[in-house]
Amino acid sequence: MTLDEIKEIIQLLNESGMAEIEVQRGENRVWIKRPGQEVQVAAAPMPAAAPVAYAPVAGPVVPQLPAAKPEETLPVVKAPIVGTFYESPSPGASAFVKPGDTVQAGQVLCIIESMKLMNEIEAEASGVIVAKLVPNGKPVEYGEALFTYRPL
Repeated sequence: MTLDEIKEIIQLLNESGMAEIEVQRGENRVWIKRPGQEVQVAAAPMPAAAPVAYAPVAGPVVPQLPAAKPEETLPVVKAPIVGTFYESPSPGASAFVKPGDTVQAGQVLCIIESMKLMNEIEAEASGVIVAKLVPNGKPVEYGEALFTYRPL
């Protein structure tokens, strides 16, 4: 993606009132989340339009905050290395875990292939998998979120 395309995505995010957006084009993927500062920027026009501008700005912000808090409080399993994410031990095999599965500490969650080595990624704590955040066979970066889970 070019810098101009990313700027267009940011402008779309600001104009739409959405809390976050993820766009993937081929191998490129960008995820943009509106920081808390955006509320202050959106509030800047309020003095010019007073009560009329306040109602549309305040409406979208209030519902977004409760929706974002539960996601932010869930622990995340992050990629410890750069490589390719695999959800199963071999092509055609069932996934190690899927959303809704209960996992124990030390249980294999996925494999990350790095430099032709298959690295099993294990759960650090027991919990219930809430979401798988990476598609099978896609590259991952160090520290990229792979799963969210709810601790037991």
